[in-house]
Amino acid sequence: MASYSEDQCSWRGSGLSQAAKSVEQVWLRCAEGSVEWLYPAGAMRLTLSPRLPWSAMGPGESSRSPVSACVKPDKHWGGAQLYLERNGVLELLVGDETSETPGPARVQCFSAMPGERPALFLQATPHQDISRRIAAFRYELRGDWTAQPSVNTDPIGREGACRPCNNTEILMAVCTSDFVVRGNIRSVEKDPNLKAAVIKVSATRVYRQKFALFPESGRLTRSGEIRTPLQCGVRPGAGSFLFTGRVHFGEAWLGCAPRYKDFLKVYEQAKQSLMIPCTLVND
Repeated sequence: MASYSEDQCSWRGSGLSQAAKSVEQVWLRCAEGSVEWLYPAGAMRLTLSPRLPWSAMGPGESSRSPVSACVKPDKHWGGAQLYLERNGVLELLVGDETSETPGPARVQCFSAMPGERPALFLQATPHQDISRRIAAFRYELRGDWTAQPSVNTDPIGREGACRPCNNTEILMAVCTSDFVVRGNIRSVEKDPNLKAAVIKVSATRVYRQKFALFPESGRLTRSGEIRTPLQCGVRPGAGSFLFTGRVHFGEAWLGCAPRYKDFLKVYEQAKQSLMIPCTLVND
């Protein structure tokens, strides 16, 4: 039987319980969640209608700034196609690419203006054997990414992601990022599937983190991973850094990362001139 999670952020159901040629209507009420459609049959229309106003999803420029919506299909996705429904037109987000050797899940994104209620349309594709088919994905809505009007634009990998932050951006990143961590770079590895560099970080202090991104790995030590686009060419460097950034589908992605001594200089100057937007807790 189909069911929502208690907070109506997620939905799970089966095509076997769906009437023939019917379109299941689903309303999702959160800024992030998941959908799992077992044995896809027929069609589903999912309306993204979070309870919070768009402007509350992140520090966007204003309440009229566009929101970026992203979906990440499960790596075993199959049995259906996922479309964005916009002004009566369907744009393909995820095709039915079932295979015996599933590849990495590719994130697909699109923009929406405040007041819009983006809708996703799931259409089952005919298969003789649906017993192994599951169309599952996670979604996120954020008001603090630079959204683009076209489909397939991932804000994490957007142009400009490699540009160094200026002093104002560094100070704002401390206030608004999903994680703020002081630490050292242990190593940098390549993830060709995500076209990302994976920065292995030993954290000496965790000021803020969304989820357990930097769990304790030993006595008084914490470690974690931060991703950044491969084209940024990140290399291991000596010294202490202040890492900030966003959580994207449970993974940490790098925003501003000044050397800690450079951050302290900017931070103290802002405090003295009374231009500091926020303070670091217990610092």
